[in-house]
Amino acid sequence: MRKSVVAIVGRPNVGKSTIFNRLVGERISIVEDIPGVTRDRIYASAEWLNQEFNLIDTGGIEIGDEPLLIQMRQQAEVAIDEADVIIFLLNGKEGITSADEEVAKLLFKSNKPIVLAINKIDNPEMRDTIYEYYSLGFGEPYPVSGSHGLGLGDLLDEVVKHFPELSEDDIKEDTIYFSLIGRPNVGKSSLVNALLNEERVIVSEMEGTTRDAIDTHLHKDDQDFIIIDTAGMRKRGKVYETTEKYSVLRALKAIERSDVVLVLIDAETGIREQDKKIAGYAHEAGRAIVIVVNKWDTVDTDEKAMKEFETKIRAHFLYLDYAPIVFLSAKTKKRLHTLIPAIKLASESHAKRISTNVLNDVIMDAIAMNPTPTVKGKRLKVLYATQVAVKPPSFVVFVNDPELVHFSYERFLENKIRDAFGFTGTPIKLFARRRQ
Repeated sequence: MRKSVVAIVGRPNVGKSTIFNRLVGERISIVEDIPGVTRDRIYASAEWLNQEFNLIDTGGIEIGDEPLLIQMRQQAEVAIDEADVIIFLLNGKEGITSADEEVAKLLFKSNKPIVLAINKIDNPEMRDTIYEYYSLGFGEPYPVSGSHGLGLGDLLDEVVKHFPELSEDDIKEDTIYFSLIGRPNVGKSSLVNALLNEERVIVSEMEGTTRDAIDTHLHKDDQDFIIIDTAGMRKRGKVYETTEKYSVLRALKAIERSDVVLVLIDAETGIREQDKKIAGYAHEAGRAIVIVVNKWDTVDTDEKAMKEFETKIRAHFLYLDYAPIVFLSAKTKKRLHTLIPAIKLASESHAKRISTNVLNDVIMDAIAMNPTPTVKGKRLKVLYATQVAVKPPSFVVFVNDPELVHFSYERFLENKIRDAFGFTGTPIKLFARRRQ
C-alpha cells in the first residue's frame, strides 16, 4: 500500500525548510530520509497518528523569467502534482504579499486539498494577526512556529484528515505487484511492452523518456500482476532536471509498493556501480528481487557466456546471493518466458511462513552440526526461534544473551534456514532477542 504524499509549498523565505526539518527531525513525526535522491534533503518518510506519509520540501516559488526562478517554480509544480495534500506556508510577520497571492492562484488550479499554515507565530499575542489569511480562500489558517515547534500537532491533525482512502479492494488479494528499476535506457519500458505484447509505454533511445511510475494490469499463467514501470535512476550528481529528481522519488515509491522488484542490467554496457546502488534500494526495503539481464540478444549468448556473466553478477552483488538471475531480450522476446516463473517464485518466497516447530527442528539440527560459540568464557544458548513476519520473512531467535551472537554465526543460521526452506528471491531477517 502506497503512502500519502504531503508537499510544503510557498514563496521563498517563509520557513519551509525549517518546518520540514522540524517535522522530520523531532519526535513529532518521523524519520527516515530516503538516501541517494538529491544532495539536498527534500524528501523524507514521516508518521503522525500512526499514519505514515512522505513529506516533500520544495524550493520557494518565485514569479519571473530568470532561469533559476523558472527552475524553482517547476520544482514546486512537480511537487504539487505529486502530492495528495499540500501545506501552503506563509510568513506571519509579513502578511499577505503579491507573491503569496500568485502561489495561491497556482494552488487553486491544482484541485488538491490545501492546508494553510502561518509560520513565525512565535507567541500567543500574534495569533490575532492571522485572521487576514482567511481572505485567501483556503479555510482556517493554522498558526505555527518552525523555530519553536509550536502548533505543528494541530497542523498535522488537519493534514491527515485529507489523506485519500488508499484502498485497493478492487485488486485481487493474491495479485503480485512488481516494479522495474535500473539505470536509464536499460530497456524497462521495452520489457513492459514485451510482457503486455503491446506498445503500452513509450520507448525511446533518449535517456529518461519515462517520467512517471505507471501501473498496468497483466494476467499471465493463471496469475494477476500489477506492473509498475519507473523512470531510470541516474547518479546523484547527475540528477540535474527537476523532473528527474522526482522520477527517482517515484521509483522509490514504486519499490515501496512492490512485492517483487526487477533490477534490470544492460548486457551491452555490463555492470555499473550505479546498478549496485539501485539494487541496494530494493534490498534495504526488504523486497523480493529478480535480477534481469536485458538485451541478451546483442552479446554472445551461449551457455558459457551466460555462466561468466552470472559469475560477475554474483561477485558484484554479494548481498543479493538469494536473487535469481534471468537472461532475456525484451526486443526479440528471447527467453522472456523464464521471467514470470521467477517473479512468482520470488513472490511466494517473500510471503512464505514457516511453522515454529519445523523451524526449531532446523535450528537445533544446525546447532548440533556447528555448536554455538563461546565469548569470554560464556557460551551462547539458543532457546527457540519463531517467525514473526513475512514480506520479508523475519525471524526472532531467543537466546540467553544477544551480545554473544556473532555476525558469522547469525549468517550460519540464516544459511541453514535458506537451505531448508528455499526463500529464493527474498531477503530474510534474523533478530536475536533475550528471553524475558
